Parts: sequence; C-alpha cells; structure tokens
Amino acid sequence: MAANAHEAKMAHPRMAAGALFFDADGRVLMVEPTYKSYWEIPGGYVETGESPLHAAIREIHEELGITPPVGRLLAVDWAPSDAEGDKVLYVFDGGELAPEYLAEISLQPDELKGFAFVTLPEVPERTIPRLARRILAATEARSGSAPVYLEHGQKPDGSRMS
Repeated sequence: MAANAHEAKMAHPRMAAGALFFDADGRVLMVEPTYKSYWEIPGGYVETGESPLHAAIREIHEELGITPPVGRLLAVDWAPSDAEGDKVLYVFDGGELAPEYLAEISLQPDELKGFAFVTLPEVPERTIPRLARRILAATEARSGSAPVYLEHGQKPDGSRMS
C-alpha cells in the first residue's frame, strides 16, 4: 500500500521538445500553427519511449519537411497548468539554418500556415508571454556552456533573462 500511495504523488507531466533555428542576421525561426492564435517554435509532444531530442527532430521533420542537425540542449522549462496539466518543455539549439534546408522547407498544411524569421524584440508580439520568455532565455543560453532551467519561462528566483 505504501508504494501505491507514494506513486499517486509522483508527477506525470507531458513533455514537449523543440528547437531554435536562426538566420544569418540572428533572427529566430517561428511557425504559425493552424490550430493556435499565436506563433510557436518548431517542435511538439514527446511520444512514449521517445527521447526529447528525437521528438524535436521528428516534429521538425513532420512540420517543416526537413531534418537539419539539432545541437545541444539550451533550456528546460517546467510549466504547470491546471487546465492543460503540467508540462516539461525542452529547447534545443538548431543553430543557423543552412540555405539548403531553408530552400527545402515544406510546411505540413494541416498544422502550419506559415513561418518567418523574427527578431528577438518581435518574439513577444508573436506569441504568449511564457513562450516568449522561454525563447529569449534559450537564445541567451546559446552563449553559455550549460542549459538554463526555467519555470514558466523564468529563472526560479523570478528574475527574467533579457
């Protein structure tokens, strides 16, 4: 019985993973979903038995029709939600998207209306606040040697990365 009581308290968050891709001017690639009112980064939910990195690669291929290299982990963001359930979101570094990959992008029409490279100051205008904070924090983490841990897109002490 004690094992079952302990198990009932264990978290079972959904996981999602995506990647940040940039152009030569340092703008970040964002996609416009058909099923949301705000823009996202390429990525999606992790399936059972799948690692977050492989989920990001799979989702990027499904959404954009390309399989560019995906690099190191930039951020892990814990996002609790009474409405949607708790989530843990992983953001990987896709680096500068090479022109040959950009030329091959073929959007999944059921999921995406469009894509654009967006300047960092424009990110909050395109998406919801917690995702904007996550994108900006992950972008800043590219210059560091370790990933950043976030809660709702913010460092746990409540400070925001610029």
